[in-house]
Amino acid sequence: AGIDGMTIEEAKEYLRQHKEELIQTIRERNYQPKPVRRVELPKPSGGVRLLGIPTVIDRVIQQAIAQVITPIFDEHFHNSSYGFRPNRNAHMAIAQGLRDMNEGYHWIVDIDLEKFFDTVNHDRLMNLVSRKITDGDVISLIRKYLVSGIMVNGEYEKSPVGTPQGGNLSPLLSNILLNELDQELEKRGLRFVRYADDCIIFVKSEFAARRVMRSVTRYIEETLGLTVNTTKSKVIKPSDPTFKFLGFGFYWSRADKGYRAKPHAISIETFK
Repeated sequence: AGIDGMTIEEAKEYLRQHKEELIQTIRERNYQPKPVRRVELPKPSGGVRLLGIPTVIDRVIQQAIAQVITPIFDEHFHNSSYGFRPNRNAHMAIAQGLRDMNEGYHWIVDIDLEKFFDTVNHDRLMNLVSRKITDGDVISLIRKYLVSGIMVNGEYEKSPVGTPQGGNLSPLLSNILLNELDQELEKRGLRFVRYADDCIIFVKSEFAARRVMRSVTRYIEETLGLTVNTTKSKVIKPSDPTFKFLGFGFYWSRADKGYRAKPHAISIETFK
């Protein structure tokens, strides 16, 4: 449940009774989303992941928006993007990564975006949304969700930046913003795989990898207004035991004369 305590079962009955007036308030632009409920999830690596749980009614409305606008945006997304997209998954991302490694691109630029969902610039994001969506009512509603605020221990906090991790629209909105990064990497002729805010770039030499790390970090910070976590971002070889992507590690197989993927030791440990 969100901050109003309404469960999914209760929401069904509520929607049966109030559906028409709900649609009416949305059409008249009078609908006001409720603030999201802050929930902290411990990360396996330490620290916490901050989730924002909207009310069930707000999730229904967000899902309705997402179902209509996802196909409009998805056809423009890059082929190397796999996260939160219809008919795509993490295993496809790993398979593409292996193809790139085995075609001689065996230096990896592993870029870590710091608190990505919490740092998205609303104006920049809405500018990108409005390039494809011309309906002012929909744009107004999406912006209302971005600025609906957060309830933390009963206290209201504004949300001037970020898109709450936990809302149904957030995965799509994150792809809309990070598609800009995808198109920039494509323009530079770079091979990469992106799954949500996890992005790895493949190059042929350590020198090229360090150059790409510098220039792409600059682009992400100056043009997209996001923050790169310099302590976690690294230039690395696929078979380095510290390298992990989507729960997988990689090793050189003498028998196959190529790289192969296997669940990373940390993932196995966490699973156990």
